[in-house]
Amino acid sequence: MRRSRLATLALSLITALGASFTLAAPAHAAPSDHYVALGDSYSSGVGAGSYTAESGACQRSTNAYSALYATNVRPASYRSVACSGATTTSVINTQLSALSASTTLVSVSVGGNDVGFANIMTTCVLKGTTECVAAVQGAEDKARASLATLLRGVYNGIRTRAPSARVVVVGYPVFYQLGTTCVGLSATSRAKINEAINLVDDIIRTAAGAAGFTFADVRSQFVGHQLCSSGAKWLHALNIASLSVSYHPTAAGQSGGYYPVFRSAAG
Repeated sequence: MRRSRLATLALSLITALGASFTLAAPAHAAPSDHYVALGDSYSSGVGAGSYTAESGACQRSTNAYSALYATNVRPASYRSVACSGATTTSVINTQLSALSASTTLVSVSVGGNDVGFANIMTTCVLKGTTECVAAVQGAEDKARASLATLLRGVYNGIRTRAPSARVVVVGYPVFYQLGTTCVGLSATSRAKINEAINLVDDIIRTAAGAAGFTFADVRSQFVGHQLCSSGAKWLHALNIASLSVSYHPTAAGQSGGYYPVFRSAAG
């Protein structure tokens, strides 16, 4: 009889504790963030496939890092207005209106198109090393002269429209692993392109820090998955059949490269 009463008490205690844990579950409910994703093709997800019908030529992918964050973390609201081809000017003119005082999380990648990444890669692929190096050098000169000022305009606009938001500025991956045998561009061209990407990323990181924003640096995450590496490639090489995806992250690049870095930075 005594054992029966003890068993009953124990069962009652377990049941009560179970009820307490069940009631406590809402503490792990979906975050209350109102998240807006801004930026260029690296944010919209060009190259990752599965583009939404509403995005049209902007090519917003359900495999983009921002969409993966929305699916996995489930913020209170999510909207991406990132668009293929976006520059600092087009972000200011066509994307910042998506922000408001209620926005609590913002991501943005922009700057590559301002220095002409697409045109540079076309020059490097179609012409020789001399022309490639000259084109990249011109982009580096332009980046040093004006990119920080252009980025400051975007970042000031974000802070004005979303004064309480956490802002994560997302960088670009370096395209090539150097020191390997690789067909296509010369080793000199590949090294110069990497140099320019690192310069742009460093300018973006400095500008983001000056604005009080967090910089999400994806460069180390892509090591081993770059073009000319031996690992699974997370970047598209030149694709004649679909030029727009060339040198953009694949779906694996978004999920394995961009997403974990952004999620860590977003908090």
